[in-house]
Amino acid sequence: MKTNLNYNLGTKADSIQIEKRKEMIDHFRIRPMPDDHLFSNFGLYMRSSALAKVLLINELYEHILNIPGVIVEFGIWWGQNLVLAENLRAIYEPFNQSRRIIGFDTFSGYEGFSNVDNEKSNVIKEGGYTTSKDYMIYLDKLLSLHEENNVLGNIHKYKLIEGDVVYTVPKFFKEHPETVVALAYFDLGLYLPTKICLKTIQSHLIPGSLILLDEFNSSEAPGETIAFKEVFGSSGYTIKKSKYFADRSLVFIK
Repeated sequence: MKTNLNYNLGTKADSIQIEKRKEMIDHFRIRPMPDDHLFSNFGLYMRSSALAKVLLINELYEHILNIPGVIVEFGIWWGQNLVLAENLRAIYEPFNQSRRIIGFDTFSGYEGFSNVDNEKSNVIKEGGYTTSKDYMIYLDKLLSLHEENNVLGNIHKYKLIEGDVVYTVPKFFKEHPETVVALAYFDLGLYLPTKICLKTIQSHLIPGSLILLDEFNSSEAPGETIAFKEVFGSSGYTIKKSKYFADRSLVFIK
């Protein structure tokens, strides 16, 4: 397993903005407040781009409120989207115990590029987006704590699955053929895993199901778009931009 926690994330910020972000981190470290107060005031340190991501997840959740099914994410990294989904469920539909949340990841970063993937990308490259050793154990506990603090906290409603999605996703859906997918969040970036996951969930989607493609129409990660076009073609869905993240595409199944 590759570990590269010093991996530089992709950014559109200029050198001045990057320097200001470093100052923000320094300011965070010397914050004059206790930790329990910090938990209620994270907005103090949330940049506009990070806030936009939170608003995006809320936007997705609002779209599926009247659609039955699970929320599934392919490529979860540190798992923030799953935690947000857990807490949005507690806000919007606290008694919907069938709204399960399922996350798939290797937790060891990118590997296995195909000939249609962009190996020169500054964002998606070998070992990128890895996590700390045994991070899934940590995230599992964190999700459990959030769940236990919400309504019906005694009912387990999330699942983390570690491993290559090329194998784990078909296995999961074969073992759970009853699964209906309300929301599928794709942040895999690479062609082959994206295509296999899309093909696997295709028969589990219903009218109104929503797919979020994190790298749709991206030259940095062309494999995701190519995979989508090969699986879904040009019909059977509508597609639009997020109102908070203009380069994120929402696909609605007809």
